[in-house]
Amino acid sequence: MASYRIALNFEDGVTRFVECRDDEKVLDAAFRNKINLPMDCSDGVCGTCKCRAESGAYDLGDDFIDDALTADEATGGLVLTCQMKPSSDCVIAVPTTSAACKTGQQKFAATVARVTPHNDAAIVLELDVDPTAAPVFLPGQYVNIDVPGSGQSRSYSFSSAPGEARIGFLIKKIPGGLMSSWLERAEVGTKLELTGPLGSFYLREVQRPLLLLAGGTGLAPFLSMLEVLAQANAQQKIHLIYGVTRDLDLVLVDEIEAYTNRLANFTCSTVVADAASSHPRKGWVTQHMPEELFNGGDVDVYLCGPPPMVDAVRKHLDDTGIVPNSFHYEKFTPNVLAKEAA
Repeated sequence: MASYRIALNFEDGVTRFVECRDDEKVLDAAFRNKINLPMDCSDGVCGTCKCRAESGAYDLGDDFIDDALTADEATGGLVLTCQMKPSSDCVIAVPTTSAACKTGQQKFAATVARVTPHNDAAIVLELDVDPTAAPVFLPGQYVNIDVPGSGQSRSYSFSSAPGEARIGFLIKKIPGGLMSSWLERAEVGTKLELTGPLGSFYLREVQRPLLLLAGGTGLAPFLSMLEVLAQANAQQKIHLIYGVTRDLDLVLVDEIEAYTNRLANFTCSTVVADAASSHPRKGWVTQHMPEELFNGGDVDVYLCGPPPMVDAVRKHLDDTGIVPNSFHYEKFTPNVLAKEAA
């Protein structure tokens, strides 16, 4: 009997994972894990349990009525969790909060394995977790990391792939910043508490070319995505544009370029905004996005960076009339816990 991993993404950004047997309905698997997904009848009649399957294969059977789920809705990816039986791992968007389903954020522990500064721009933080309980997340998601002794936490995207015993983060170095200051004296073996995974910015099922736009340490989630794509031997065209303010802000470029040897159709480019730079591509990311990267609109665009960059890219798409198949973005602001994603 096969079992599949189901990611339940709630509208407040919390993600919970449950294992669901191939002869089991998703609603039942969630209840077995003490997650009370919306439901009234559990018989395919009321439609209360309607959610959206964002990826994966499944069977809905025919034991439900049209008033609960129309044929057009089913074709568009809507599902009734009381009828849905998976035949692969799936990602399901649940149109309510985690609290409404009597669940919430998960916590786990990790220990500091390595702290590597990169110029004055960024810090790579690597943490070891229990290999029997390595965190499961969707590539692109983030966690909140408690800063020891402060009573506060900071949000960082995973730069590593899901399920690894060593997890990584690319952290912007901020003079006097709470996490940056702590990392200056952090010792290997120090235990940290993390909460997550969180966020609606994550890699969807890859069915067309990808355009990845990273700004500064917004590179982190794309490193996670690229590793997952490489492990899956993805064949779609993928182009990453990595934009920074100064030459010194270009970090982990060797790691990015290494994916050109692991992904058959991966290319990348870097852009530096500083006019005094000797970099071959100067200016803003929007000045280095040739029309062919958008493949006539048949492209999925992922964008992660500071708010001005995100706003500039959105304006560029509006001004040029480019409408990608899908556009997912995440803004981040140093020292602000909340992230805005779409």
